[in-house]
Amino acid sequence: MPDRDDDLKRQLTSAGIGEDLSHAALELDAIMQHWRRRVVKRELGQRALSDLGLDLDMPLLDALMVVWAPACALDDDDADGEVMVATVATQLGIDPSRASRLTSELIRIGLIRRAVSQKDARRAVLEPTDAGSRVVQAVRHYKFLILGNFLKGWTDAELAAFIPLLERFSAWSEASEDPTGRIATEIARLRESLSTSNA
Repeated sequence: MPDRDDDLKRQLTSAGIGEDLSHAALELDAIMQHWRRRVVKRELGQRALSDLGLDLDMPLLDALMVVWAPACALDDDDADGEVMVATVATQLGIDPSRASRLTSELIRIGLIRRAVSQKDARRAVLEPTDAGSRVVQAVRHYKFLILGNFLKGWTDAELAAFIPLLERFSAWSEASEDPTGRIATEIARLRESLSTSNA
């Protein structure tokens, strides 16, 4: 029985991607699909909430993390250390009304509070309460206990190689370098094949 990826491998070869690289790419894709499913289910976060006895769901924890995060942890280039409902919406990729509901619930249960901006007295900002900070710190401690315990079995050399390689690999989907033009040609061929099949 032929491998369902045989045709894909042939096309990759014609685009200048050799058999060994094709095999590695397919293996990486399988690992990433498995990892993505686990991340989508938020397995570690759910375990943390359960093991720590926290009566929160993941969206509330995510919003609390944004409010607690220091400015350097935020993606917003204009981050000035103050967090508003709009900041929560932007960081979590959700609409402002959902961010407002999440932050209102966090205020109701005493994990964050509204405060007046130190930079603009007309602006309301969000801050973690002491209880909210304790929750975030406990969850982060939990995460790094699990991660640190897992990495204990790695050698210094493995960690020194893995971390920069993972950082380098994390940008693979944004890579646009195609000096030979073969990738662009192959993408155009794929687009044409789809338009032909839909005709």
